[in-house]
Amino acid sequence: MDTQATGPLAGLKVIELGQLIAGPFAAKTLADFGAEIIKIEPPGTGDPLRQWRLIRDGTSVWWQVQSRNKRSLALDLREPPAQDIVRRLAREADVLIENFRPGAMEGWGLGPEALLAINPRLVMLRVSGFGQTGPYRDKPGFGVVAEAMGGLRHLTAEPGRVPVRVGVSIGDTLAALHGVIGILMALRERERSGLGQVIDVALYEAVFNCMESLLPEHSAFGVVREPAGSALPGIAPSNAYRCADGGYALIAGNGDSIFRRLMTAIGRDDLGQDPALAGNAGRVARVAEIDAAIGSWAAQRSVTEVLAALDAAAVPAGRIYTVADIAADPHYQARGMIDSVTLADGFPLAVPGVVPKLSRTPGSHRRNAPALGQDSDAVLREIGLTEAQISTLRERGIVAG
Repeated sequence: MDTQATGPLAGLKVIELGQLIAGPFAAKTLADFGAEIIKIEPPGTGDPLRQWRLIRDGTSVWWQVQSRNKRSLALDLREPPAQDIVRRLAREADVLIENFRPGAMEGWGLGPEALLAINPRLVMLRVSGFGQTGPYRDKPGFGVVAEAMGGLRHLTAEPGRVPVRVGVSIGDTLAALHGVIGILMALRERERSGLGQVIDVALYEAVFNCMESLLPEHSAFGVVREPAGSALPGIAPSNAYRCADGGYALIAGNGDSIFRRLMTAIGRDDLGQDPALAGNAGRVARVAEIDAAIGSWAAQRSVTEVLAALDAAAVPAGRIYTVADIAADPHYQARGMIDSVTLADGFPLAVPGVVPKLSRTPGSHRRNAPALGQDSDAVLREIGLTEAQISTLRERGIVAG
Protein backbone atom coordinates (compact mmCIF):
# COMPACT_ATOMS: atom_id res chain seq x y z
CA MET A 1 0.00 0.00 0.00
CA ASP A 2 1.41 3.39 -1.06
CA THR A 3 1.33 5.71 1.97
CA GLN A 4 2.38 8.78 -0.02
CA ALA A 5 -0.41 11.37 0.04
CA THR A 6 -1.80 11.97 -3.43
CA GLY A 7 -5.00 13.46 -4.77
CA PRO A 8 -6.40 16.96 -5.09
CA LEU A 9 -6.14 17.68 -1.35
CA ALA A 10 -2.53 16.53 -0.88
CA GLY A 11 -0.76 19.03 1.39
CA LEU A 12 -3.95 20.05 3.22
CA LYS A 13 -3.47 19.75 6.98
CA VAL A 14 -6.57 18.84 9.01
CA ILE A 15 -7.11 18.41 12.74
CA GLU A 16 -10.02 16.14 13.65
CA LEU A 17 -11.41 16.58 17.15
CA GLY A 18 -14.77 14.87 16.61
CA GLN A 19 -15.79 11.34 17.39
CA LEU A 20 -18.26 8.68 16.27
CA ILE A 21 -19.73 9.61 12.89
CA ALA A 22 -20.40 13.11 11.54
CA GLY A 23 -17.07 14.88 12.10
CA PRO A 24 -14.95 11.79 11.43
CA PHE A 25 -16.87 10.99 8.22
CA ALA A 26 -16.14 14.50 6.95
CA ALA A 27 -12.46 14.05 7.77
CA LYS A 28 -12.41 10.59 6.16
CA THR A 29 -13.75 12.07 2.94
CA LEU A 30 -10.98 14.68 2.91
CA ALA A 31 -8.40 12.03 3.78
CA ASP A 32 -9.44 9.83 0.86
CA PHE A 33 -8.40 12.64 -1.47
CA GLY A 34 -4.99 13.32 0.04
CA ALA A 35 -5.53 15.51 3.09
CA GLU A 36 -3.33 14.81 6.11
CA ILE A 37 -5.63 14.09 9.06
CA ILE A 38 -4.44 14.19 12.66
CA LYS A 39 -7.23 12.56 14.65
CA ILE A 40 -7.19 13.52 18.33
CA GLU A 41 -8.75 10.90 20.62
CA PRO A 42 -9.00 10.52 24.40
CA PRO A 43 -6.29 8.28 25.91
CA GLY A 44 -7.41 4.89 27.14
CA THR A 45 -10.69 4.60 25.27
CA GLY A 46 -10.22 6.47 22.01
CA ASP A 47 -13.12 7.21 19.70
CA PRO A 48 -16.12 5.11 20.87
CA LEU A 49 -16.55 3.94 17.27
CA ARG A 50 -13.57 1.66 17.86
CA GLN A 51 -15.95 -0.56 19.86
CA TRP A 52 -19.21 -0.12 17.95
CA ARG A 53 -21.01 -3.03 16.28
CA LEU A 54 -18.98 -6.09 15.19
CA ILE A 55 -15.47 -6.49 16.59
CA ARG A 56 -12.48 -8.31 15.12
CA ASP A 57 -9.20 -8.59 17.02
CA GLY A 58 -10.43 -6.06 19.59
CA THR A 59 -11.53 -3.33 17.17
CA SER A 60 -14.69 -2.60 15.20
CA VAL A 61 -14.36 -3.41 11.52
CA TRP A 62 -16.31 -0.16 10.91
CA TRP A 63 -13.23 1.62 12.26
CA GLN A 64 -11.27 0.53 9.19
CA VAL A 65 -13.69 2.48 7.00
CA GLN A 66 -14.20 5.59 9.11
CA SER A 67 -10.55 6.19 10.03
CA ARG A 68 -8.52 5.05 7.05
CA ASN A 69 -5.78 7.43 5.91
CA LYS A 70 -5.67 9.12 9.35
CA ARG A 71 -3.04 9.46 12.07
CA SER A 72 -4.01 9.06 15.73
CA LEU A 73 -2.87 11.36 18.54
CA ALA A 74 -4.19 10.25 21.95
CA LEU A 75 -4.64 13.46 23.93
CA ASP A 76 -6.74 14.40 26.97
CA LEU A 77 -8.37 17.66 25.92
CA ARG A 78 -9.49 18.39 29.47
CA GLU A 79 -5.89 19.13 30.42
CA PRO A 80 -4.32 22.59 29.72
CA PRO A 81 -1.11 21.11 28.24
CA ALA A 82 -3.23 19.14 25.76
CA GLN A 83 -5.17 22.26 24.85
CA ASP A 84 -1.87 24.02 24.23
CA ILE A 85 -0.85 21.20 21.88
CA VAL A 86 -4.07 21.70 19.90
CA ARG A 87 -3.31 25.41 19.62
CA ARG A 88 0.18 24.62 18.34
CA LEU A 89 -1.27 22.22 15.78
CA ALA A 90 -3.91 24.77 14.77
CA ARG A 91 -1.23 27.34 14.09
CA GLU A 92 -0.08 25.30 11.06
CA ALA A 93 -3.37 23.66 10.08
CA ASP A 94 -5.67 24.50 7.19
CA VAL A 95 -8.82 22.93 8.65
CA LEU A 96 -10.11 21.93 12.08
CA ILE A 97 -13.16 19.67 12.42
CA GLU A 98 -15.10 19.24 15.66
CA ASN A 99 -18.49 17.79 16.54
CA PHE A 100 -18.76 18.34 20.27
CA ARG A 101 -21.79 19.92 21.90
CA PRO A 102 -21.75 23.73 21.43
CA GLY A 103 -19.65 25.43 24.08
CA ALA A 104 -17.27 22.53 24.70
CA MET A 105 -14.50 23.96 22.53
CA GLU A 106 -14.88 27.40 24.12
CA GLY A 107 -14.64 25.77 27.55
CA TRP A 108 -11.25 24.36 26.59
CA GLY A 109 -10.05 27.68 25.22
CA LEU A 110 -10.29 26.28 21.69
CA GLY A 111 -13.25 28.21 20.30
CA PRO A 112 -13.16 30.06 16.98
CA GLU A 113 -12.16 33.37 18.53
CA ALA A 114 -9.08 31.82 20.14
CA LEU A 115 -8.05 29.65 17.19
CA LEU A 116 -8.60 32.27 14.47
CA ALA A 117 -6.52 34.69 16.51
CA ILE A 118 -3.68 32.16 16.33
CA ASN A 119 -4.25 31.31 12.67
CA PRO A 120 -6.51 33.69 10.72
CA ARG A 121 -6.40 31.30 7.72
CA LEU A 122 -7.94 28.41 9.65
CA VAL A 123 -11.19 26.93 8.32
CA MET A 124 -13.18 25.49 11.22
CA LEU A 125 -16.03 23.01 10.69
CA ARG A 126 -18.41 22.71 13.64
CA VAL A 127 -21.02 19.93 13.43
CA SER A 128 -23.71 19.67 16.12
CA GLY A 129 -27.27 18.49 16.50
CA PHE A 130 -28.94 21.90 16.31
CA GLY A 131 -26.21 24.38 15.38
CA GLN A 132 -24.17 26.90 17.33
CA THR A 133 -27.08 29.32 17.80
CA GLY A 134 -30.82 29.20 18.48
CA PRO A 135 -32.93 28.01 21.40
CA TYR A 136 -31.98 24.33 20.93
CA ARG A 137 -28.21 24.81 20.65
CA ASP A 138 -27.44 23.25 24.04
CA LYS A 139 -29.64 20.18 23.58
CA PRO A 140 -27.85 16.91 22.87
CA GLY A 141 -28.65 15.87 19.31
CA PHE A 142 -27.75 12.59 17.65
CA GLY A 143 -28.49 11.75 14.03
CA VAL A 144 -31.70 9.88 14.81
CA VAL A 145 -33.14 13.01 16.47
CA ALA A 146 -32.03 15.14 13.53
CA GLU A 147 -33.64 12.76 11.05
CA ALA A 148 -36.94 13.15 12.91
CA MET A 149 -36.73 16.92 13.30
CA GLY A 150 -35.58 17.38 9.71
CA GLY A 151 -38.75 15.74 8.40
CA LEU A 152 -37.34 12.43 7.17
CA ARG A 153 -38.60 10.04 9.85
CA HIS A 154 -42.24 11.06 9.36
CA LEU A 155 -42.10 9.90 5.75
CA THR A 156 -40.36 6.54 6.26
CA ALA A 157 -43.32 4.25 6.91
CA GLU A 158 -46.24 2.47 5.37
CA PRO A 159 -49.41 4.57 5.72
CA GLY A 160 -50.89 4.19 9.19
CA ARG A 161 -47.88 2.37 10.61
CA VAL A 162 -45.09 3.44 12.94
CA PRO A 163 -42.35 5.41 11.12
CA VAL A 164 -39.08 3.50 10.93
CA ARG A 165 -35.54 4.77 10.80
CA VAL A 166 -33.25 4.42 7.83
CA GLY A 167 -30.97 1.51 8.71
CA VAL A 168 -27.81 3.62 8.78
CA SER A 169 -26.83 6.92 10.42
CA ILE A 170 -28.01 8.95 7.46
CA GLY A 171 -28.41 12.21 9.43
CA ASP A 172 -24.77 12.15 10.50
CA THR A 173 -23.58 11.29 7.02
CA LEU A 174 -25.63 14.03 5.36
CA ALA A 175 -24.24 16.53 7.87
CA ALA A 176 -20.70 15.33 7.19
CA LEU A 177 -21.11 15.76 3.43
CA HIS A 178 -22.54 19.25 3.90
CA GLY A 179 -19.53 19.94 6.08
CA VAL A 180 -17.13 18.83 3.35
CA ILE A 181 -18.92 21.08 0.87
CA GLY A 182 -18.58 23.96 3.31
CA ILE A 183 -14.87 23.29 3.83
CA LEU A 184 -14.15 23.23 0.11
CA MET A 185 -16.08 26.47 -0.43
CA ALA A 186 -14.29 28.16 2.47
CA LEU A 187 -10.90 27.05 1.13
CA ARG A 188 -11.82 28.41 -2.28
CA GLU A 189 -12.84 31.75 -0.76
CA ARG A 190 -9.62 31.81 1.28
CA GLU A 191 -7.66 31.91 -1.97
CA ARG A 192 -9.14 35.39 -2.54
CA SER A 193 -9.31 36.81 0.98
CA GLY A 194 -6.50 34.98 2.74
CA LEU A 195 -8.85 34.39 5.67
CA GLY A 196 -10.47 31.36 7.19
CA GLN A 197 -13.95 31.17 8.67
CA VAL A 198 -16.34 29.01 10.70
CA ILE A 199 -18.73 26.53 9.08
CA ASP A 200 -21.76 25.79 11.27
CA VAL A 201 -23.51 22.56 10.24
CA ALA A 202 -26.54 21.34 12.17
CA LEU A 203 -27.55 17.72 11.69
CA TYR A 204 -31.26 18.52 11.42
CA GLU A 205 -30.58 21.21 8.79
CA ALA A 206 -28.57 18.81 6.65
CA VAL A 207 -31.54 16.43 6.67
CA PHE A 208 -34.05 19.25 6.07
CA ASN A 209 -31.99 20.45 3.10
CA CYS A 210 -32.78 17.15 1.36
CA MET A 211 -36.54 17.31 1.89
CA GLU A 212 -37.25 18.52 -1.65
CA SER A 213 -40.73 20.11 -1.98
CA LEU A 214 -41.91 19.41 1.57
CA LEU A 215 -41.97 23.02 2.81
CA PRO A 216 -43.15 24.92 -0.29
CA GLU A 217 -46.05 22.47 -0.73
CA HIS A 218 -47.11 23.16 2.86
CA SER A 219 -46.69 26.90 2.35
CA ALA A 220 -48.63 27.08 -0.91
CA PHE A 221 -51.30 24.45 -0.35
CA GLY A 222 -51.32 23.61 3.36
CA VAL A 223 -50.29 20.06 2.49
CA VAL A 224 -48.56 17.90 5.07
CA ARG A 225 -46.98 15.07 3.12
CA GLU A 226 -47.75 11.75 4.77
CA PRO A 227 -45.95 8.39 4.64
CA ALA A 228 -46.47 6.50 1.40
CA GLY A 229 -44.46 3.32 1.89
CA SER A 230 -42.44 2.43 -1.19
CA ALA A 231 -44.24 4.86 -3.48
CA LEU A 232 -43.13 8.41 -4.25
CA PRO A 233 -46.17 10.66 -3.77
CA GLY A 234 -46.97 12.98 -6.65
CA ILE A 235 -44.73 11.11 -9.09
CA ALA A 236 -46.13 8.13 -10.96
CA PRO A 237 -45.49 5.35 -11.46
CA SER A 238 -42.62 4.76 -9.03
CA ASN A 239 -42.97 1.90 -6.59
CA ALA A 240 -41.87 -1.54 -5.45
CA TYR A 241 -43.80 -4.42 -7.00
CA ARG A 242 -43.96 -7.95 -5.59
CA CYS A 243 -42.91 -10.66 -8.02
CA ALA A 244 -43.81 -14.34 -8.36
CA ASP A 245 -40.72 -15.51 -6.44
CA GLY A 246 -41.51 -13.31 -3.44
CA GLY A 247 -38.93 -10.64 -4.26
CA TYR A 248 -39.60 -7.05 -5.23
CA ALA A 249 -38.75 -5.08 -8.34
CA LEU A 250 -38.33 -1.33 -8.00
CA ILE A 251 -39.73 0.28 -11.13
CA ALA A 252 -39.48 3.98 -11.98
CA GLY A 253 -41.66 4.61 -15.02
CA ASN A 254 -42.42 8.24 -14.24
CA GLY A 255 -40.92 9.88 -17.33
CA ASP A 256 -43.47 10.46 -20.07
CA SER A 257 -41.72 8.43 -22.76
CA ILE A 258 -40.54 5.88 -20.20
CA PHE A 259 -44.13 5.35 -19.11
CA ARG A 260 -45.18 4.53 -22.66
CA ARG A 261 -42.33 2.02 -23.00
CA LEU A 262 -43.23 0.48 -19.66
CA MET A 263 -46.86 0.02 -20.66
CA THR A 264 -45.80 -1.59 -23.93
CA ALA A 265 -43.50 -3.96 -22.04
CA ILE A 266 -46.32 -5.11 -19.75
CA GLY A 267 -48.84 -5.41 -22.57
CA ARG A 268 -50.91 -2.37 -21.60
CA ASP A 269 -50.65 -0.10 -24.62
CA ASP A 270 -54.18 0.99 -23.83
CA LEU A 271 -52.75 2.86 -20.83
CA GLY A 272 -49.57 3.91 -22.59
CA GLN A 273 -51.50 5.58 -25.41
CA ASP A 274 -54.18 7.11 -23.21
CA PRO A 275 -53.92 10.92 -23.66
CA ALA A 276 -55.02 11.43 -20.07
CA LEU A 277 -51.89 9.59 -18.89
CA ALA A 278 -49.42 11.35 -21.16
CA GLY A 279 -48.20 13.65 -18.34
CA ASN A 280 -47.34 13.11 -14.71
CA ALA A 281 -50.40 14.94 -13.33
CA GLY A 282 -52.77 12.60 -15.17
CA ARG A 283 -50.86 9.54 -14.02
CA VAL A 284 -50.90 10.70 -10.40
CA ALA A 285 -54.69 11.00 -10.58
CA ARG A 286 -54.91 7.35 -11.66
CA VAL A 287 -51.89 5.95 -9.85
CA ALA A 288 -53.88 3.14 -8.18
CA GLU A 289 -55.01 1.87 -11.58
CA ILE A 290 -51.49 2.06 -13.01
CA ASP A 291 -49.90 0.38 -9.97
CA ALA A 292 -52.48 -2.42 -10.17
CA ALA A 293 -51.61 -3.05 -13.82
CA ILE A 294 -47.88 -3.15 -13.18
CA GLY A 295 -48.37 -5.22 -10.02
CA SER A 296 -50.49 -7.80 -11.85
CA TRP A 297 -47.86 -8.19 -14.55
CA ALA A 298 -44.96 -8.45 -12.07
CA ALA A 299 -46.80 -10.98 -9.91
CA GLN A 300 -46.66 -13.49 -12.77
CA ARG A 301 -42.87 -13.28 -13.21
CA SER A 302 -39.72 -13.65 -11.14
CA VAL A 303 -37.65 -10.59 -10.27
CA THR A 304 -35.05 -11.67 -12.82
CA GLU A 305 -37.67 -11.98 -15.56
CA VAL A 306 -39.19 -8.60 -14.69
CA LEU A 307 -35.84 -6.85 -14.77
CA ALA A 308 -34.81 -8.51 -18.03
CA ALA A 309 -38.00 -7.33 -19.72
CA LEU A 310 -37.64 -3.79 -18.42
CA ASP A 311 -33.94 -3.60 -19.30
CA ALA A 312 -34.89 -4.52 -22.86
CA ALA A 313 -37.47 -1.72 -22.83
CA ALA A 314 -35.02 0.82 -21.34
CA VAL A 315 -37.19 1.31 -18.26
CA PRO A 316 -35.28 2.12 -15.00
CA ALA A 317 -35.73 -0.83 -12.65
CA GLY A 318 -33.75 -2.76 -10.09
CA ARG A 319 -33.83 -5.33 -7.34
CA ILE A 320 -33.40 -4.69 -3.62
CA TYR A 321 -29.78 -5.50 -2.78
CA THR A 322 -28.54 -7.08 0.43
CA VAL A 323 -24.88 -6.56 1.29
CA ALA A 324 -24.25 -10.08 -0.06
CA ASP A 325 -25.63 -8.91 -3.41
CA ILE A 326 -23.41 -5.83 -3.27
CA ALA A 327 -20.28 -7.84 -2.52
CA ALA A 328 -20.92 -10.17 -5.47
CA ASP A 329 -22.09 -7.59 -8.01
CA PRO A 330 -19.80 -7.23 -11.06
CA HIS A 331 -20.62 -3.54 -11.48
CA TYR A 332 -19.45 -2.76 -7.95
CA GLN A 333 -16.25 -4.68 -8.73
CA ALA A 334 -15.69 -2.96 -12.06
CA ARG A 335 -16.10 0.50 -10.49
CA GLY A 336 -13.60 -0.22 -7.71
CA MET A 337 -16.27 0.03 -5.02
CA ILE A 338 -15.20 -3.17 -3.23
CA ASP A 339 -11.76 -2.43 -1.82
CA SER A 340 -9.74 -4.65 0.48
CA VAL A 341 -7.40 -4.01 3.41
CA THR A 342 -5.21 -6.45 5.28
CA LEU A 343 -5.73 -6.31 9.03
CA ALA A 344 -2.96 -6.80 11.58
CA ASP A 345 -3.94 -10.47 11.97
CA GLY A 346 -3.64 -10.99 8.20
CA PHE A 347 -7.36 -11.04 7.47
CA PRO A 348 -8.35 -9.46 4.11
CA LEU A 349 -11.24 -7.14 5.02
CA ALA A 350 -13.56 -5.82 2.30
CA VAL A 351 -14.31 -2.09 2.65
CA PRO A 352 -16.08 0.46 0.45
CA GLY A 353 -14.05 2.12 -2.28
CA VAL A 354 -13.52 5.84 -2.68
CA VAL A 355 -16.29 8.19 -3.88
CA PRO A 356 -16.47 10.30 -6.02
CA LYS A 357 -14.34 9.21 -8.97
CA LEU A 358 -11.89 11.84 -10.25
CA SER A 359 -10.24 11.15 -13.60
CA ARG A 360 -6.87 12.84 -13.10
CA THR A 361 -6.38 13.07 -9.33
CA PRO A 362 -8.36 10.19 -7.85
CA GLY A 363 -8.69 9.44 -4.17
CA SER A 364 -6.96 6.44 -2.64
CA HIS A 365 -6.66 4.20 0.39
CA ARG A 366 -3.11 4.84 1.56
CA ARG A 367 -2.99 3.49 5.09
CA ASN A 368 -5.15 1.47 7.43
CA ALA A 369 -7.02 3.04 10.33
CA PRO A 370 -4.56 3.69 13.16
CA ALA A 371 -4.25 2.04 16.54
CA LEU A 372 -5.06 4.40 19.41
CA GLY A 373 -2.24 6.91 19.80
CA GLN A 374 -0.20 5.20 17.09
CA ASP A 375 1.20 8.52 15.86
CA SER A 376 1.30 10.48 19.13
CA ASP A 377 5.06 10.74 19.46
CA ALA A 378 5.64 11.53 15.79
CA VAL A 379 3.03 14.31 15.78
CA LEU A 380 4.37 15.86 18.98
CA ARG A 381 7.92 15.83 17.65
CA GLU A 382 6.73 17.54 14.47
CA ILE A 383 5.42 20.51 16.47
CA GLY A 384 8.66 20.80 18.40
CA LEU A 385 8.18 18.91 21.66
CA THR A 386 11.28 17.27 23.08
CA GLU A 387 11.50 13.66 24.18
CA ALA A 388 11.57 14.85 27.79
CA GLN A 389 8.38 16.85 27.32
CA ILE A 390 6.65 13.93 25.63
CA SER A 391 7.74 11.61 28.41
CA THR A 392 6.34 13.99 31.04
CA LEU A 393 3.02 14.19 29.24
CA ARG A 394 2.89 10.41 29.10
CA GLU A 395 3.62 10.08 32.80
CA ARG A 396 0.75 12.47 33.58
CA GLY A 397 -1.65 10.53 31.34
CA ILE A 398 -2.22 13.51 29.06
CA VAL A 399 -0.75 11.72 26.03
CA ALA A 400 -0.87 8.04 25.18
CA GLY A 401 0.17 5.74 22.40
